[in-house]
Amino acid sequence: MSCMYSRFAWIVACLLLASSVASAHEARPAYLEIKETAPGRFSVLWRTPVLAGMRLPVVLKLPDDVKNLREPNVQELADSFVERRWIDAGPNGLAGKRIEFPGLQLTITDVLVRVEMLDGRSWTIIVHPSQPWVEITTTQTRWAVAGVYLKLGVEHILTGLDHLLFVLALLLITGGGWKLVKTVSAFTLSHSITLTAATLGFVHVPQRPVEAVIALSIVFVAAEIVQKYRGRVGIAARAPWVVAFAFGLLHGLGFAGGLRDAGLPQAHIPTALLFFSGGVETGHLLFVATALAVIAVGRRVRVPVPPWADLVAPYAIGTVAMFWVIQRVAAF
Repeated sequence: MSCMYSRFAWIVACLLLASSVASAHEARPAYLEIKETAPGRFSVLWRTPVLAGMRLPVVLKLPDDVKNLREPNVQELADSFVERRWIDAGPNGLAGKRIEFPGLQLTITDVLVRVEMLDGRSWTIIVHPSQPWVEITTTQTRWAVAGVYLKLGVEHILTGLDHLLFVLALLLITGGGWKLVKTVSAFTLSHSITLTAATLGFVHVPQRPVEAVIALSIVFVAAEIVQKYRGRVGIAARAPWVVAFAFGLLHGLGFAGGLRDAGLPQAHIPTALLFFSGGVETGHLLFVATALAVIAVGRRVRVPVPPWADLVAPYAIGTVAMFWVIQRVAAF
């Protein structure tokens, strides 16, 4: 393993760790679900993330002419606040009306809005801090669905620190080149299989154990990197594509959890699934391309490093991942 790869991996591992401490919770989107229960009447679920016991400072503001049918119900969970409302929006419903999110412009997160109508129509919208409101439309085109789910897929992988650390570990164990191409391809194929199967309901696995084993997969590859450095070549070094395929099945189940949070528009399920998966792959390619670009630039800078520097990156990756394993197992 070259020192150039070690320097790059150490920098990225530190950045990912800092991100996990500073903004991982805030990066999770707030979620608004609106379901029409009768003509002009809706049930509303509003969920905001919690960071260090503090609720994300975003407020849900419904149109002025909307009336509560009963008192809102608020529930405080370990990682979020959940508010449920039952409203009457009048004979014309919510079509053409604006829902606002005061305070969103002061954060770095988005709001995922999911709307379901009595007649079966449904759509998903992403609201960004730059425009903290959404206007409820009467329909959503196939291309609009494609754009939303493509962006969701990219955001899911680029904010999924565990998935990125796993890809980083694969990059380290392969050393780049054709072996990296085969490994990433195997990872892509395997997680696409389980993402599709889980999303369509063919596979049902509890999410918390899956997340714990995903973290454990990172620990395994990090340990294999250390063994390779010490001259003991394990299966991850000999055939990284096999390891990538096997653990990719688990990572696909994790991706499916993110897609389930967003929901699938019943009229455009194939489109949403295809473009979400495409977004995940786009995020992977962006990350790998950035990594290789940094390595290419780094080769032009000759900085002497001690021999033990090769071990810094795998130990950093393994330590962060082991912390996640303990944290996620404790949450069972």
